[in-house]
Amino acid sequence: MGSGLYVSLSAQLAADKRLTTIANNVANLNTAGYRAEEVRFEEMVSKAGGQDVSFTSTGETYTSRKSGPINPTGNPLDIAVEGKGWFAVRDGATTAYTRDGRMNMSPEGELRTLSGRPILDASGAPVVVDPTGGTVRIGTDGSISQNRRAIGRIGLFLIPEDAKLTRRDGALVVPDKPAALVQNYNRNVVRQGFVEGANVDAITEMTRLIALQRAFEMAASAVSQTEDSTSQTIRELGPG
Repeated sequence: MGSGLYVSLSAQLAADKRLTTIANNVANLNTAGYRAEEVRFEEMVSKAGGQDVSFTSTGETYTSRKSGPINPTGNPLDIAVEGKGWFAVRDGATTAYTRDGRMNMSPEGELRTLSGRPILDASGAPVVVDPTGGTVRIGTDGSISQNRRAIGRIGLFLIPEDAKLTRRDGALVVPDKPAALVQNYNRNVVRQGFVEGANVDAITEMTRLIALQRAFEMAASAVSQTEDSTSQTIRELGPG
């Protein structure tokens, strides 16, 4: 059997994986702080019949670090990051990171994500405020105050650029390398009363979907042509 069939099948497998990422991105268009899934493809060359044959790999999925739009809400318990920083949260026994800064306050004054995970400070401890202490004010460096009294500081962290991110529920990620505490608050600024949206562009994703559909149809056509050619060759050669 010629290598053309395997090349076409490799293209279909790659298209199927790309379709999955597009579906996830579109489904999370309205998820605050969501980071789009992308696929990095590469060419694989192997020897077949004395010739180099180029296949498409199934691709490596990775998380886009591009920032999303920052939208005003007016809610003092909503925060967003301008820059590359991430908020830290406690997810079971693990520290996870997110760009979704929507918070609520427990009866005890603990600041939590909307899903109930504690927001962490610079030392990795849950952030606690006075539930009866008045309006919570959050500075551009994450510092928290109530009635002009310093309470603490929301931790802001940088994840290494070469770290692989494992997704968890919603907009949470867990890196395979330690995150570092932000030192420069000029490049990483906390904005109170704002929420960052998903960094997914609906028009781009739909354009990719159309192109992907065409590529899949072309690959399917190539498979069909290869099968027809093989069948014709068998008929012409005949038995024996």
